[in-house]
Amino acid sequence: MGFLFDSVKKYKGQDYHALKKETKKKGMLFIDSEFPPDDRSLSSTPDKFGNVVWKRPKQICDNPQLFVEGASAGDVTQGRLGNCWFVAASSCLASVKVIWHKVIPDYKSQEWNPQKPDDYQGIFRFQFWRFGQWTEVVIDDLLPTINDQLVFIHSQSRNEFWSALLEKAYAKLFGNYEALDGGELSEALEDFTGGVADTLDLLKMQVSEKVEERIALFARMQKEMDRHSLMAASIPATSAEEMEATTNVGLVKGHAYGITAVKNVHLEGSGLFRFFNREKLPMIRLRNPWGRCEWKGAFSDGSPEWQKITKSDRQKVGLTFEEDGEFWMTFEDFCRHFHQTALCRVVNTSLLSLKKTWSEGAVHGAWRGPDRAGGCPNHKDTFLKNPQYFFDVEDDDEFMIQLMQKSRRNKDGCMNKTIGFTVLKVELNRRYRLHDVGLQEKVTSTVYRDSRSIFLRHGPVKKGRYVVVPSTFDPNQETQFLLRIFTSAANNLTELTEEAPRRPWWKCCGKKPSMVTQVKVIRAAGLEKQDSQGADPYCVVSCEGERVTTHVVNNTVNPEWGDSAVFYRKRPVKCPVKIQIWNSNVIRDTYLGKHVFMSTDDFYNQTFEVSLSGRKKDVAANRPGKLVLQVTQSRHLTVV
Repeated sequence: MGFLFDSVKKYKGQDYHALKKETKKKGMLFIDSEFPPDDRSLSSTPDKFGNVVWKRPKQICDNPQLFVEGASAGDVTQGRLGNCWFVAASSCLASVKVIWHKVIPDYKSQEWNPQKPDDYQGIFRFQFWRFGQWTEVVIDDLLPTINDQLVFIHSQSRNEFWSALLEKAYAKLFGNYEALDGGELSEALEDFTGGVADTLDLLKMQVSEKVEERIALFARMQKEMDRHSLMAASIPATSAEEMEATTNVGLVKGHAYGITAVKNVHLEGSGLFRFFNREKLPMIRLRNPWGRCEWKGAFSDGSPEWQKITKSDRQKVGLTFEEDGEFWMTFEDFCRHFHQTALCRVVNTSLLSLKKTWSEGAVHGAWRGPDRAGGCPNHKDTFLKNPQYFFDVEDDDEFMIQLMQKSRRNKDGCMNKTIGFTVLKVELNRRYRLHDVGLQEKVTSTVYRDSRSIFLRHGPVKKGRYVVVPSTFDPNQETQFLLRIFTSAANNLTELTEEAPRRPWWKCCGKKPSMVTQVKVIRAAGLEKQDSQGADPYCVVSCEGERVTTHVVNNTVNPEWGDSAVFYRKRPVKCPVKIQIWNSNVIRDTYLGKHVFMSTDDFYNQTFEVSLSGRKKDVAANRPGKLVLQVTQSRHLTVV
């Protein structure tokens, strides 16, 4: 899952092992000076949470433990913070061992050990993924209490403390506990996994009305659960009055629920077979971080569905219920009542995996106005002043892109800009910044949201080079970001920094480019057949020693390419642009014809239909077929 070779940064330079050793040497318990047990770590507002007393777990209960019978969703119950987004994500985290082993490293060595009381130094460590880097956060175990009760996250087991300590470490990252009040599910899911989060709008997908869409969503969520993806769901509140209002079916608006299971329940042999008249029933299990306020519909506590089957039959089909905020629903009811699902996938980038793997390209960038903060495509004059990055797609394949702004939290929550990005298909040899969107093919774009991250999965697309332009919605909005692109093969993700080629300093007397020519090979018609299927043609476009090869179109004499190349030319009169057409063969490719584009006039996106000639200069127009080109050419190098 990409964890094996990840390096870890020490937050504020604090080394867990060194601090533990130093504390033991002094014969005292650790107190974290970087996150002190006082009001500064709670809130920027004095006495906001009342008369809080900081206590260590041994002062709260006998026999404190990090884990009681392992980690489970029931270990995480929301306290007096409005951080259900974090609590729901923590519930999901508890369900996936391979992930919480990363977040809570060497958990066995951190556990209280009654046989070795001297090992207890009141110090713990956790790891979070922050903007491309795993970060280790060290904390002491002094926790805020009122009347000997934990103020914030707590477990149903009074002597279990992993979730409370996890929350404290996360609060330290952002300055205080209050900074966690209000947020998005995807934020915590990404910080727990280093994965890419996607928020699905169930209303727009119309999964409650369209059976095929619902079946496809269930299959996707089942697959993601098998891949150890973390998932949660919510019903957004549309007004302040609706916030945390309970619907007539027991679900809370403006509140996040962790998804802990997605499964097909086989009904044969149970009383439910006759009740639903089907062999299997798609179902989903969710958990309310409050530990209460459960679903009141089908399969809720005491509902008629439970009365149809015995306790042993419920266990046989995998359905159980407790009064712990966790509940089952049919997937149909889930799609009817929930509006959003956040899905966070840990992308498999391991070179050792037998399953599908992705190659990750990652770059850190920034919007800095006015030269690198041009706003969204609505701002036509400035959009291309944003940072630009090219990436390559090998073969016909899909890609995934995540844009994450490096926003910070404060007492007002997360201060996000409204962000998004556009993807364009560009010339196969593009190395300089784009200057005209109209000369490129728009592939896709995202909506603009004031979220910390935006995710897009798209494809399949044709083999070629693509440029992604990330932007804020309005111009001159400044912040830093992380851009990650996942493709099946290495994608060569690179920032385009230069506006046009410059004469190298060691060639001060050399000739610099005087003309730029963009050639788009659109299609050919009536090429010479090479076999019963036609031909497998491709083009080679060359100029002044640079060659660009289009993709092969199989089994046709009327190929459609749509590939382009750009040349910055030093000798446009003496060195014309040549376009050759070849037939792809297993042993040796065969020649189908060529065209030499001699003109040095200025053109803008002009279409030409040209004839094909033989390989020798004295043989003109003696090859079957026509070639259609689109040419932009100028003595101003920043036209394209």
